[in-house]
Amino acid sequence: MSESSGVVKGAIRRLVWLGVISAIFASIVGLGSIYGGTTPETKAAWTPKLGLDLQGGTQIILSPLLTTGQKLTQDNLSQAVNIIRQRVDGTGVSEAQINTQGNDKIVVSIPGIPDDNTLKLIRSSATLDFRPVILASAGTSAAVGGSASPSATPTQPATTPVATSSASPTDGSDLNWVSKELQAQYEALDCSKEFRAPGQIDDPKKAIVTCSSTRAEKYILGPVEVKGVDIDNAQATTKTTSTGATTNEWVINLNFKPVGTKAFAKVTERLFPLTDPRNRFAVTLDGYVITAPSTNAVITTGSAEISGSFTKESSRNLADQLKYGSLPISFEVQSQENISATLGTSQLSSGLLAGFIGLLLVIVYSVIQYRGLAIVTIGSLSVAALLTYLAIDILSWRQGYRLSLSGIAGLIVAIGITADSFIVYFERVRDELRDGRALPAAVEQGWRRAVRTIIVSDAVNLLAAVVLFLLTVGNVKGFAFTLGLTTLIDLIVVALFTHPMLQVLAQTRFFSSGHPWSGFDSKVLALTSFVSRRNFAVAEAVPGSKVASASKEASKRQTIAERKAADALSSVVGNNSDVSGDDK
Repeated sequence: MSESSGVVKGAIRRLVWLGVISAIFASIVGLGSIYGGTTPETKAAWTPKLGLDLQGGTQIILSPLLTTGQKLTQDNLSQAVNIIRQRVDGTGVSEAQINTQGNDKIVVSIPGIPDDNTLKLIRSSATLDFRPVILASAGTSAAVGGSASPSATPTQPATTPVATSSASPTDGSDLNWVSKELQAQYEALDCSKEFRAPGQIDDPKKAIVTCSSTRAEKYILGPVEVKGVDIDNAQATTKTTSTGATTNEWVINLNFKPVGTKAFAKVTERLFPLTDPRNRFAVTLDGYVITAPSTNAVITTGSAEISGSFTKESSRNLADQLKYGSLPISFEVQSQENISATLGTSQLSSGLLAGFIGLLLVIVYSVIQYRGLAIVTIGSLSVAALLTYLAIDILSWRQGYRLSLSGIAGLIVAIGITADSFIVYFERVRDELRDGRALPAAVEQGWRRAVRTIIVSDAVNLLAAVVLFLLTVGNVKGFAFTLGLTTLIDLIVVALFTHPMLQVLAQTRFFSSGHPWSGFDSKVLALTSFVSRRNFAVAEAVPGSKVASASKEASKRQTIAERKAADALSSVVGNNSDVSGDDK
């Protein structure tokens, strides 16, 4: 097998791999559109979801609820905006806008129709608290520090009153918190009916009567002992055994800040020896209990694992509520309404038209400058556009990504990134041809020289995109995301399409013979060839009238190092001439 045959086969293998990647992307979207589900949120579509500025969405205005003597500061408002933004971003919704209105309101604008979990995270704006359970109407399958029996039942049935007392309680789990009025309120409570006023604020220093968020269980809870702001992180994951093996059981890993670590250690130390239901602590959000696991160990490390009958979805929802549930002040939903697109289809059409014009100009330039090589340019841009479109479509389906006008701007910039890559490559190949190499050898040597430049250039673009994505919010984040995505795709296209295609074309007679329309015209390249860094060579067949223009063109193509070397040589030659003149 000849060397050229091996090169062609290697190039074809890379082209086949590119086809396989494209087919996998398309199959994911196709299968998702068929088997993804019946709702728009779960079913894939062949068009990506659009952002708030192009599609419209839902606007929720939150108004603060202040207790007597409580004041709203700008720091409180800014902190609340950041937490609500984390809540929304944590659900996978992108391109959402969370801003302040006036001096006391927060406006949340979400593209499209948000799901119930996202709306609950926004509406549930009261502080998240940990309260000890004094009485519960049912058992629990959730536990901290070990596993709980699914059949666990409380020692005090719902119909059995707790012995009330007027004595002062000594700790959060003391039964003396249950007064006659609180016991009567508990017995009369019907969780199927509304019993809390919207935005109701509970006194953190007193016991309360409430229900679970599912309205399936009611409780008497002691005062707040751990605050939600003391949670550092919460993450849903599968349980890992002591041997390092991963099980199929979903759990929530909970980490506390230093203040929360001390408070939680003190609570678990007291709850662990008690019996159900007083060995449980309840996590309340907006006054409702979102989980109430039993305490099966004393936890002093600040890291706890909540286990139970969780599914993947329920564990993630609970983790989101624990992680993003704590606000410095309470809010109520003042209004919720649908909003129209701020830019709409006309601006989308304008953005796409701008991209088309930019693409057309790149193609025209390529045809003028590189002639037949324009087919590689057009092919590279087409493959990059296909992979980018499919990737955005998949991310839109699986991760909730939405394409905004700023994201489209990032895609337009990607045209220039791809154009830079093939221009660097083509010019490197031309340089090798000027040095006298045959086209197949020039392609290989030019690739080795160009690929380093391409990688460095794309790495700079990727670094800029990452910095923008991490340090900005809103529309700029959308621009940074598409810029980073297209930069990665550019590397794939250059390696699996541009270079292999040029390897294949280099074996054809049209390109290897230096045809005037191939982009590798031997006569044109001869006009601008040079020998080493100092001396330019002009083909013998070139007329004298063209020698000056050829030298001028060659000078333009010199690198900085080559120009310095030429200047140094000229200086040396000039000095030698002066010395010779003096001798004479």
